[in-house]
Amino acid sequence: MTAVHAEPITAERVEFTPYGDFESDCPARMGVDVFGNSWLPVVVYMLREGPMRPSDLRASIGGISQKMLTQTLRRMERMTLIERHRYAEAPPRVEYRLTEAGRDLLVPIYALGEWVDKHGRAVSAGLAGPDDEDD
Repeated sequence: MTAVHAEPITAERVEFTPYGDFESDCPARMGVDVFGNSWLPVVVYMLREGPMRPSDLRASIGGISQKMLTQTLRRMERMTLIERHRYAEAPPRVEYRLTEAGRDLLVPIYALGEWVDKHGRAVSAGLAGPDDEDD
């Protein structure tokens, strides 16, 4: 069997204004915080094709409680990643859609998906193996 070599993925390096080590206002920390919320990237991904109602989002995601979805949507709205649109209907109808910032977040989400596709099995196997912490 011959090995298939994929073209290396290159990413542009972003230069930030100099900050102290791990300063709380460092832009990189904010970026890590976005991905540290396990549901936020999932909601962004689910909204990639257009607006959705919260009930449809919850059904599409699976495993997320109503409370967690509501908290995540509110946080994302404060972060300007999504817009909430309330229709003047009875009963009220609400939809969420990605803003430009939210759509731009799809780039690293897709990149992370590629990484998981390439390395996920090995990482999972390593985590399932024996624990060698007898240092």
